[in-house]
Amino acid sequence: MTSEDRLVLPWNREGALLTVRWFGQEPVTRLVKREGTTIEVNLDEWLAVSGSASRAAKRYTILGFEHILEGLDHLLFVLALLFLVEGWWMLIKTITAFTVAHSITLGLATLGFVSLPSAPVEAAIALSIVFLASEIVWKSRGRSSLAARAPWVVAFAFGLLHGLGFAGALAEIGLPPSEIPIALLFFNVGVELGQLTFVAAALVVGWAFLQIPAAQRWETSAQLILVYGIGTIATYWMIERTYSIFV
Repeated sequence: MTSEDRLVLPWNREGALLTVRWFGQEPVTRLVKREGTTIEVNLDEWLAVSGSASRAAKRYTILGFEHILEGLDHLLFVLALLFLVEGWWMLIKTITAFTVAHSITLGLATLGFVSLPSAPVEAAIALSIVFLASEIVWKSRGRSSLAARAPWVVAFAFGLLHGLGFAGALAEIGLPPSEIPIALLFFNVGVELGQLTFVAAALVVGWAFLQIPAAQRWETSAQLILVYGIGTIATYWMIERTYSIFV
């Protein structure tokens, strides 16, 4: 094969970690993401890179960043947490609890200590969003609950589930044993950067909305409309994903 060759792999995976061994050169490993229904490999790109730890860190960080921003279910869960939490300190504690929890199960699953089928995990993730949406509605009606009093506890519990979802995405790539530590670390870094980016964007949008004249009169109604939308979408996912377990 030459550097001008191109491979098209019809694999139903999120991406593939491929190693190219050129004659007389060090092997080069790169992550290739799926585009459409195929994974396209242009071998000339392997000539310009090395398989260094810094490049591996960069590609796993990018993968984690892209994965969280493309994972609508994870983003809706985080958005629901923003509606449930009151106060900056509680928000920091809740987001930190979610981060710690999904980091734990991401590591355990990637290292092989925990293994669950993806379909039940995905259904449970959808259920976690439905639960948060219902808790926000009850809170708006003056009802107190554990989720309202201690949202960080709920975030930690459901964060364990979301970590298994992240691990499923990382496992689809097919990690070589030598890259598992660096992949775990920097994929998680990418996930956190993406999560913080989303939280910052959501807070800015919320602040901008409140700058509209008379927007404060509609704040509660607009929030509930959005929460009902989140709950509806998550309920559909839960039914669809639960059905897929049995077919």
